[in-house]
Amino acid sequence: MNKKTIIKGTLYVSVVSAILALQSCAPQSNYKAPKLDLPEQFRGQVDSLNTAKDSVGIADIDWKAFFEDEKLINLIDRGLENNFDMTNAIKNIQIADQKARQAKLEWLPKIDMTLGNVGYQYKSSNYYGSPSSAYYKKKGKDAPENMYVNSAQHISDISISWELDIWGKMRSMSAEALANYLKTHEAKKAVQTALIANIAEGYYNLLLLDAQMEVAQSNYELTKNTLKIVELQRDAGQTTSLAIQQTRNQMLVAKALIPSLKQQIAIQENSLSLLTGQLPDAVERDTKLADVKYEETLTTGVPLYLVSQRPDVQQAELELKAKNARVGVAQTNRYPSLTIDVTGGLNSMLGKNWFNIPGSLFGGIIGELSAPLFNKRKLKTDFEVAKIEREKAEIDLQKSVYGAITEVSDALITLETVKEQIEIAEEQVATSRLGVKQSNLLFNSGYANYIEIINAQKNMLDSELNLNKLKQNKLISRVKLYKALGGGWK
Repeated sequence: MNKKTIIKGTLYVSVVSAILALQSCAPQSNYKAPKLDLPEQFRGQVDSLNTAKDSVGIADIDWKAFFEDEKLINLIDRGLENNFDMTNAIKNIQIADQKARQAKLEWLPKIDMTLGNVGYQYKSSNYYGSPSSAYYKKKGKDAPENMYVNSAQHISDISISWELDIWGKMRSMSAEALANYLKTHEAKKAVQTALIANIAEGYYNLLLLDAQMEVAQSNYELTKNTLKIVELQRDAGQTTSLAIQQTRNQMLVAKALIPSLKQQIAIQENSLSLLTGQLPDAVERDTKLADVKYEETLTTGVPLYLVSQRPDVQQAELELKAKNARVGVAQTNRYPSLTIDVTGGLNSMLGKNWFNIPGSLFGGIIGELSAPLFNKRKLKTDFEVAKIEREKAEIDLQKSVYGAITEVSDALITLETVKEQIEIAEEQVATSRLGVKQSNLLFNSGYANYIEIINAQKNMLDSELNLNKLKQNKLISRVKLYKALGGGWK
């Protein structure tokens, strides 16, 4: 065994020993999920909602099964395909995917190659004395007598630089990139869930406006007929002009609703068109508000299961994982780094020696252990800031979880109380309709005055408008509960 081989072996053993010694004291930044204080059930859960303590809830229902209206399903399909926020979310996934792929290769060595350079170099005869043997005197009519030139210079080499991951820096960088990549997927799910909910709410609002339009038109026709009767009574001397003014005023109240509702319908259609990535246009629908079908029995599941369903909660936890990995990167930047540099190639001043191997072949291997000494506290600051950022991410995660549970509780309470409100409103509508019928009979018989019939018609208008609004609230509450439980992205 020659001396050169012994030196290489000694170098190899030294490098391996150094790696093992450094890895034994490598810092750790493994992720540990924070413990959150979650309730056993949601506030607002009642038996009528079938809130059994299981892990199955409406969040597990595919959105196409949750919504039974074909027109609404087609609208949502169009939105998922063309919505601008969804398109951007997909692009963000593609960007994060490229960064994640690059992070996976951080542990590989860096390879650079310098291509050959070919050119001429001139030196005069009195440059550092006589020209070296690598130069010859240039021949030709235009060549000065004292000018020498070399035929060519060629340098070609490959260098390999490999920073060994002794502290887990590359692993932390890869973990951060992976968390950011997965976070974009959760962001897309969150966008999809919000988009589906927004389209459904807009669609139900459109159905409400259609229903309110029917009420306004019906009440307008009713008050218009009443006005004709009052005018006949005035002509017969049975009433005064004040009765006509007040009756006409009630008619105009109902009439004024019609253009206002037309405006709201057009604006709502434009809003839905934008959500679906379309230019402003009419929205096709053939369902009335009172005819919307839905499943009355709902299952929410337990709060713990909510954490695995809500995309925004998952996104917040992935952000915490990324910040935790960033702490690992900032920590390892403060420790020495071990880099192995290997170079090799051809170097020859004369073109005739380019392929004179191994005469023109050179190579070398260098192991470099470098450590930061003084950097104006930048590395320590980065490390301390990274730890604070991790603490902030943990707070944000807790906020997301608590906010999600609050949204579910709000939706449950609203859904339950709106049922009671609808029952009362339906009774009010029935009473007001009966009042209008009886007041008309009494008015035509001369036993009731115009004030009584106007009040009866006003009460019926208000009660019918209110009932329609409550029916829409119930539909929207179901959508909000579905979204709050993490449904809509499957």
